[in-house]
Amino acid sequence: MQKHAKQLFWNALLLTAASLLMRTVGVSFQVYISNRAGAEAMGLFSLLSGVYGFALTLATSGIQLGVTRLCVEKIGEQHPERIRSVMRSAVLYAMVFGLAASALLIGFADVIGTVWLKDTRTVSSLRLLGITLPLIALSSALGGYFTAVRRPYKNAAVQVLDQAAKIGGTMYLLALWQPGDVEQTCCALVLGGVGAEILSFFVELFLYLRDRRTHTDADATKKTSAPSQTKKLLGITLPIAVTTYIRSGLVTLQHILIPEGLRNSGSSHAAALVAYGSIHSMAMPVILYPAALISSFSGLLVPELAEAEVQHSQKHIRYMISRVWSLSLLFSIGVAGILICFSSEIGSALYPGTDAGKYIRILAPLIPIMYVDTATDAMMKGLGEQVYSMKINIADALISVILVWLLIPRLGIDGYIITIYISELFNTVCSITHLLSVSHTSIRVIKWVYKPLLCIVGATCAVRAFLSLTGLEIANAALSVTFHCVLVVLLYLLLLLLCGAIEKEDLQWFKTLVR
Repeated sequence: MQKHAKQLFWNALLLTAASLLMRTVGVSFQVYISNRAGAEAMGLFSLLSGVYGFALTLATSGIQLGVTRLCVEKIGEQHPERIRSVMRSAVLYAMVFGLAASALLIGFADVIGTVWLKDTRTVSSLRLLGITLPLIALSSALGGYFTAVRRPYKNAAVQVLDQAAKIGGTMYLLALWQPGDVEQTCCALVLGGVGAEILSFFVELFLYLRDRRTHTDADATKKTSAPSQTKKLLGITLPIAVTTYIRSGLVTLQHILIPEGLRNSGSSHAAALVAYGSIHSMAMPVILYPAALISSFSGLLVPELAEAEVQHSQKHIRYMISRVWSLSLLFSIGVAGILICFSSEIGSALYPGTDAGKYIRILAPLIPIMYVDTATDAMMKGLGEQVYSMKINIADALISVILVWLLIPRLGIDGYIITIYISELFNTVCSITHLLSVSHTSIRVIKWVYKPLLCIVGATCAVRAFLSLTGLEIANAALSVTFHCVLVVLLYLLLLLLCGAIEKEDLQWFKTLVR
């Protein structure tokens, strides 16, 4: 168990480093294209992303989780040689759904752009996005394999390559094309992603073929029945697929209704796209940037908890859930406090002359809820509760659609912010309640919530007071924000230790991981 914990820690550390690198570059790139293209182009790209999200859901159809759970099952049963049969079934599944999604998106691009999105500038980009869907479906299957066999660094390497290729290709296209043309800007963003997906797929395929030759016995797989693996795969993926179709369809409808509702509230089409782009393409990347840590651990929790479930190790499951929740809350409460305190400075440094800082401050209190929900969803999937998790997500999406339809035409962008708060709270409360019921884990509210809240309030207030009294200023806005945040983090950690939010047991646990 200790060996697994160490492996989980170091894998998560590696993925976190890779994810932070990608997000740092990604946010910097987002700042570059937002400042170059403008909020209207980013709003239009956000509209495209909503539709593309549904197409991705159809293309992948739960394949990554299905592959991870089946491969973990074979390893737990001491039959790793049967993984090849699982992967043959997974590749066929991915090709069928990936090609179907691609044909639908390309074939109906005109209708989607003209009738649904009410903007013909999206049609070309939608067709380009359709090209990537079969490759992304296959990449999801390969990604599930690497997660299951505890070699996530290969996934991380591919993701870094994908990000680098996307940024390089997009910047090259933006330099070639007219900067003021919104449609061309969207096409440049899309084409950069298309080229990156093609390159990263072939690299991931190469890594998988090498890994398969090294770690599995080709002769043993001849005895395995492929149809039986296909049946098991369908038993996991199809329930997930159906529920994700419904949820993704509702989310896509929500994204379509938002600009329409903003226009009905009195905004022009351009102003609606600007407001929408300010939230989704400027504020949200900053809000989600620190979530790299939570996302990395969450992805690795699926095989760990799945194996513990196979072995009926309930004590270990409860221990892992407690650790994940406590770490998630300590981290996310600190992040929320920093972003609330320095939202204006961060917004001005990254997106000068926009409302990004205001939206960062408004959305930052949701960070603990969002981050804990991410970790909770991953743990539910690891325990085989993915269908229930998707039911919650469907209800959440349905509530969001209703609220968007009712509130935005009356309250404008404030109605959308209210919708985000209600939907996130609903999802997180339902997910945590269900995980508590199936795992019988206890919650330490004072240690996990109240103490970190007091510590981050104390840290931010103390740093603000120190800066005000000393008059310390740094000319460069980015360096100034970084310096302030580092001061808060150091003081926050010190206060956590002093008030007992981080105990000796926690420090001892951490030492056993790094030794």
